[in-house]
Amino acid sequence: VQLVESGGGLVQTGDSLRLSCAASGDTDNINAMGWYRPAPGKQRELVAAIATGGGMASYADSVKGRFTISMDNAKNTMSLQMNSLKPEDTAVYYCFADVGRGGNRVGYWGQGTQVTVSS
Repeated sequence: VQLVESGGGLVQTGDSLRLSCAASGDTDNINAMGWYRPAPGKQRELVAAIATGGGMASYADSVKGRFTISMDNAKNTMSLQMNSLKPEDTAVYYCFADVGRGGNRVGYWGQGTQVTVSS
């Protein structure tokens, strides 16, 4: 599976951005996709994730009510609508895909897209 992110940029506090992650390859076996970003004391923290079947989504407490994750299964594209951005949202955002079945599940990562929120 290959993941290509887009949509990062430089914005001001309170602005919005929309990140997208397009998947190609073995997309039929993608179970879930999500966004991660670096966090203090952690390698990366989960920002939001969504199941490709059923669309169940989860969010980090820090972004609940501000970010919305969505999945277009027809286009194999996941998006993250980020509203009311704060300087603490500044990070490189990495797209992630959980692929496979049973004991043969593999994680794939995108290259990352920079989001910078100025105060």
